[in-house]
Amino acid sequence: KEKAVSPDVLMMSATPMPRTYALTLYGDTDVSSIKSMPKGRIPVETKVIKPSELKQALETIYEALKSRHQAYVISPMIEENDETDYTNVYDLKDKFELAFKNYKVGILHGKMTPDEKDKVMVDFKEGKINILISTTVIEVGVDVKNASVMVIFDADRFGLSTLHQLRGRVGRGSIKSYCFLICDKDKERLNIMVETNDGYKISEEDFKLRGEGDLFGNRQSSMLSFKLSDVRRDYDLIVKVKNDVDNI
Repeated sequence: KEKAVSPDVLMMSATPMPRTYALTLYGDTDVSSIKSMPKGRIPVETKVIKPSELKQALETIYEALKSRHQAYVISPMIEENDETDYTNVYDLKDKFELAFKNYKVGILHGKMTPDEKDKVMVDFKEGKINILISTTVIEVGVDVKNASVMVIFDADRFGLSTLHQLRGRVGRGSIKSYCFLICDKDKERLNIMVETNDGYKISEEDFKLRGEGDLFGNRQSSMLSFKLSDVRRDYDLIVKVKNDVDNI
């Protein structure tokens, strides 16, 4: 359930969800934005490619491995599903082991035990695994500065905020890093990721596409219906009202 937040509570987010973004517009959340990247960081170069263009990503991974760097490969599925044709981590592991025979390929997903996941992440961080095939379990809290390539299969399956979080797993040091979003549809939406590395801007676009969700409940997206106001259309007016209320 939604709870009132004390003024002395600090909430940090690299990429707020659409609902959080809408709360800032309504004045329920004060915002301080840090626009600069951490010292030494280089913006991640992002490309949207078709499955038929996968060779680009594979060549980039190969060059990274030759330079003793590492790569993430993300799939939306753990196992094969008869209802969809999305890639899954086990099929990708087999294919990448064939493509990169001289390198160690690891696997990580949510059905593994905590001990199994911890071991895989320790091995990856120590360089014992060169390519990590994973689901979105690595979305947050993973800091491997030597990883310089992120490849996301079926990228259209993910929200922009999730894609930005995943992209944030590379480019965490001073190494030039790359992110490949693989899909054959919804490219216009994904091109937002190519245009900016600004998490707040990405959240704004996500908000415009998915809606603000339920500001008084738990839904993170979809439109909240008012009789007169529209949080996107009336943005300028809402900000003016907030300022007037603060002054009063």
